[in-house]
Amino acid sequence: MKDGAAMTKQASSPSANPAIPPAAVPQLRFRTARAVTALVIREMTTTYGRSPGGYLWAVAQPVALIVVLALAFSLLLRSPPLGTNFTLFYATGLLPLRMFQALSVNVGGALQFSKPLMGYPRVTFVDAILGRAILAVLTQFIVSVIILGSLYLFSHTSDTVNIERVFLAYGMIIALGLGIGTLNCFLFTLMPVWRLAWGVATGPLVLISAVIYLFEDLPLIGQNILWYNPLVHAIGMARAGFFSSYHPNYISEIFVLTCALVPAFFGVLMLRKYGRSILYL
Repeated sequence: MKDGAAMTKQASSPSANPAIPPAAVPQLRFRTARAVTALVIREMTTTYGRSPGGYLWAVAQPVALIVVLALAFSLLLRSPPLGTNFTLFYATGLLPLRMFQALSVNVGGALQFSKPLMGYPRVTFVDAILGRAILAVLTQFIVSVIILGSLYLFSHTSDTVNIERVFLAYGMIIALGLGIGTLNCFLFTLMPVWRLAWGVATGPLVLISAVIYLFEDLPLIGQNILWYNPLVHAIGMARAGFFSSYHPNYISEIFVLTCALVPAFFGVLMLRKYGRSILYL
């Protein structure tokens, strides 16, 4: 009896039955990468996947604008400011500008576009911004490669492309578009009217960003004013990469980087503090 009681006591004691360890919480590996990939796919489907000609339109629209500019100015000028091909000259200015415009607007609308998903704690404003930025950069870069590659193939130009300068120019454009787009992301969400104001304000960029002319062709007072437009520096660098005879001495990479980092800093600061709350104002 004593042995039975001892066995019963031992079996009922806490030390006799080892506690079942709690289920391990699975590690969320590559959480940001997965969220960004899902957002990129969603963006592709909604923006370009609804019609068969979605991506075709992304190429056709800048081609049409470049052709119109080339035809119009070929009637007024005997030769372009650089080289001998009007379409190539205007393409090297217009395509970087379009990448900036696409980034500043698409990144600016990232929170509004991903609003249904922002209720999930695993989806952050950084995921939303990166998703739209990556797709915009890839789309515009592919468009640039197709158009500029075709122009070089069929125009038989003697200029050699400086790949280092071209990538530096597009890096400046991407940094500028992402930085200003991040600040726009906060402003577009807080004040929807700012999106309309931004569209109006950026409309004249083709006229004040050295797209249809060279910075050096402006009078001195015009140069002193437009030097503070960071797009002038990036487009000048792009043209220096595509035209070997062009050597601009006004470009400041530090100035462009400053114009990109300052709005990015304030945009991230505001989004981190008010990002989720302003979505439901």
